[in-house]
Parts: sequence; C-alpha cells; structure tokens
Amino acid sequence: MKILFVSHYFPPEVNAPANRTHEHCRRWVQDGHDVTVITGVPNHPRGRIFPGHSNRWIQEETIDGIRVIRTWMYLTPNSGFLRRVANYLLFALTAVLASPRAERPDVVVATSPQFFVGVAGALIAKIKRRPFVLEIRDLWPKSIVELGQLGPGPILSALEALERWLYRSADGVVVNTRTFHDHITARGVASESIELVYNGIDPSLFKPRPKNLELLARHGLENRFTIAYVGTLGLAHGLTLLVDVAERFASRPEIQFVLIGDGADREKLEADVARRGLRNFHMLGLQPRDAMPDWIASIDVLLVMLRDLPVFETVIPSKIFEFLAQERPVILSAKGEIRRMMAEAGGALVIDPEVADQLVRAIDEVIANPGAAAERAEKGRRWVEAGFLRDDLARKMSAFLERVVRDDA
Repeated sequence: MKILFVSHYFPPEVNAPANRTHEHCRRWVQDGHDVTVITGVPNHPRGRIFPGHSNRWIQEETIDGIRVIRTWMYLTPNSGFLRRVANYLLFALTAVLASPRAERPDVVVATSPQFFVGVAGALIAKIKRRPFVLEIRDLWPKSIVELGQLGPGPILSALEALERWLYRSADGVVVNTRTFHDHITARGVASESIELVYNGIDPSLFKPRPKNLELLARHGLENRFTIAYVGTLGLAHGLTLLVDVAERFASRPEIQFVLIGDGADREKLEADVARRGLRNFHMLGLQPRDAMPDWIASIDVLLVMLRDLPVFETVIPSKIFEFLAQERPVILSAKGEIRRMMAEAGGALVIDPEVADQLVRAIDEVIANPGAAAERAEKGRRWVEAGFLRDDLARKMSAFLERVVRDDA
C-alpha cells in the first residue's frame, strides 16, 4: 500500500504528533508499505530551525525508510493566536503545492491537532483522486475556544463549518480517545467510519531501567528526590500551579522540581521562578527524544497535568504510557477519560486538576509510602504492556487504511 501522510510536525521535532506519526510510519515501512510524509522544516516549538536544516522552498530526505518531503515554513513560536494561525494556513498551502512531488498513493492521511492540515489532506486526496483519512488528535475549534483564544463570532462559525466539512470529506476518521469518537459521531459521521487507535509505546525503548546517575549529576540533581513535568509548556497544563507547589517545598532542599520541555509558557515560567528566587526549580528545556527513556527512569515522580476545562476531559496525554511502561510513580492531575482509565489500571495516584493542596499531599504520600508507589507503578507497566504497544496499534491503523482503500475501489 502506498501511503501519503501530511503532518505539521515530524522528527527531529519531539512533540506527541511528531512521535506518533514517525513511529507509525516507520512500522508501516517495516511491514512493506511505501510511505511518504509531507511536513515542514523542523522548528517547533520556538520557531527556530533545528540544526542541519534550512528554510528552503522544498527539500527531501529519508528517515527510517520514510520519504520525507519538507516545505518552507512561516517561522513563529508556538504562542500568539494570529501568528500560529498564519503558520497553520501557510503550511496547508505549501503542503498542497508540494504534493505533486509525491507519486499517486493508495490513500492520503492527514493528522491534527490543527485541522488546516486536514484541509490540505482533503484537497490533496481530491487532486490525486484517492480516499482520504483524517486523524483527530485534538478537538478544534473546541479547544481554542475553551482556552480563551477565540470567542463567538464569524471566525468561530467559519471554523465550525470547516470542521463539519472535514468530517464529511473524510472516507475514514482515526481518533485516539473514545470521547473524540463520540464527538464526531454527534456531528453525523457513521461509527463504522471511525477507528479508535490509542497512543502507545515502543517496548524496546520504554521499559524499566536503572537511574542514570551521571545524567542527574550533570544537572545537580544527584541525591535529591526529583519531581518532573515532561512535555509542552503550554496553555493546556496550568504549570504556574507547579511553581506555587515548588515554593511550598522550598524549605525542603532534598526535594527538587524539574521541567523538561519547551513551549509558549516557558519565558513566563522562567520569569516567575526567578521572581520568587526558587532554588528548587530546574527548567532544562527541550531534550533529545533518545534521551527521554533515561530521564524518565531517573526521575522519582512524574507528573501528568491538564487544566480543569471540559475540553481536556477528552484528552489522553501520550506521555503517561511511556511513564508507566518504565514502571515509574505517576501523579495524574486530570479529569475525564484518562482519569477513568487510570482508575481501572490502578497505575497512578490520581488527584483533581489545578488544586495545589492535593498535589502537595500527593507528593508527600509518594515520599512517605514508596512501597505503595512501586506497586502502582508495577500495575501501570502491566496495563500498558497488555494493550498499548505501538506495533499492534500501528498495524491496527494500517488495517483500517487498507479497509478504506478496499471500500473505495
């Protein structure tokens, strides 16, 4: 099967959409499929081009057997609504213009979170007269409305109309949560046209391993109890609360807080930490993807945090699968689908989102009861290994793509 995949993000970018797309495409190549990805020059989240790349009109490379066609990008940090929309729209345009470089595929796939990529995928599929599959990883425009970035008016009405058009244009839809499935069926898409493919892990990378003591020493974290948030430093996570909590632990220097990642809120968080004079809060920036298993193994407690907004009750953060696969203690601060999953798995200590007192108590509980934390971590590993292996999930998605192709024949 020839698959043409359109994705705003792709390695060496290290966010969840880039990782999921790369890992699925790599496995499809290993299974004998011919895969081409149209993406942009890597620059997320700072709007700065990664080393070894340049912002030319078009360039090609091969990554793990995947043909990668990169287009020129309008470079902007992952902040500022209008600049981000310009970035999204211009990538959709350049992706369509770059599509003649790709041979006529059997199927065209496009992935959100921003659904102008979906528009590009739908147009490319029409140009090439091939079926179109839309992968939904975020509910646009619902998420930007609840984050306060867009209010009622003609722009929102246009985006909602575009959302409905995209769903109607797709021959199949892939979602990564049950809540997304329900949201899309409520908009008139038949359930049999939707496939649920969760996020998952590569068990060869994410598995129990000892702490990397050299890594900790390099950052002055040896012989400390470390609590880390790993991922995008953005509007969805309410990380100012973590600074508040760190301040409450400031008199206990054996406890250190770590942020690994980058994003729209980084400068604000750095300024807040500096203003409060916190010496127990370390912001390490973006780390290479291949360093993440060692970081996860070396941290004592890993945090998964979402804001207390209805849209985030639909989200399952992909990082939680990696944390649990490495049998690490996890505190989950969220509501909705991921909270229900953790209640069933017993793999994390679950608290309400954006409640500082609960997070403080949860940290103290893990410190005071390491045996209970280890038991939860073991349950979490078994749960992930039983149902969230990337090979199985990638093949589930490719089987769905093959079914869409057959139905279109």
